[in-house]
Amino acid sequence: MADVWLEIGFGGGEHLIRTAAENRDVGFIGCEPFVNGMAKALAAIQAQGLANVRLYGGDAADLLSWLPRGSIGRVFLLFPDPWPKRRQRKRRFVSDESIAALARIMRSGAELRLATDVDDYSGWALARILRSPDFIWPAEQSKDWTEAWDGWQETRYEAKARRADRNPVYLTFVRR
Repeated sequence: MADVWLEIGFGGGEHLIRTAAENRDVGFIGCEPFVNGMAKALAAIQAQGLANVRLYGGDAADLLSWLPRGSIGRVFLLFPDPWPKRRQRKRRFVSDESIAALARIMRSGAELRLATDVDDYSGWALARILRSPDFIWPAEQSKDWTEAWDGWQETRYEAKARRADRNPVYLTFVRR
C-alpha cells in the first residue's frame, strides 16, 4: 500500500467505501463504534471486493493509542456528533488529547479533514487544533472552508444539514 488513511466515525461507511474503491492503492482504516454502521460497511466491502479496508469497531481513542507513530497519511472526521449541550461538550471527539494523539500517528505533511454543519463545533475544533503546535491551517480565503474538497461527494449527514438550511464547513489542517 502506498499510504494509509483513517476515517473516524464513518457512520454507514458511504464515504469510506467510495474513497477506498477510488484509491485501491491506499490502505484504509475505518473506526465506528456502532454495530449498524459496521454491518453496512462490511456488506459494502464484501460486495465491492475491497481488500484495502480494515475496520475497528470501538472507541477511536483506543485505536489512536495503538497505531504506530507517523503511520497515517490522511484523517477524515466527517460530521462528528456535536454533543450540543454544554454539559455534553466533554464527549466531543475534538479535544486537546485527541489532537495530540492524531499528531502522534500522522506523518509530516498529512492532512486532517474535518467537516461539520454545526457552527459551534467548527469554532470548537478550530480553537483546539490551532492551539496545537503540530498543525497548521493553510486556509487563505473563505472558499478554502466553505467549498468541499475536490472530488467530494455529499454524505447523508451533509444532505440532512442542507435540508435543514445548515451550511457545512470543510476544514483542512496539515501536520507539521
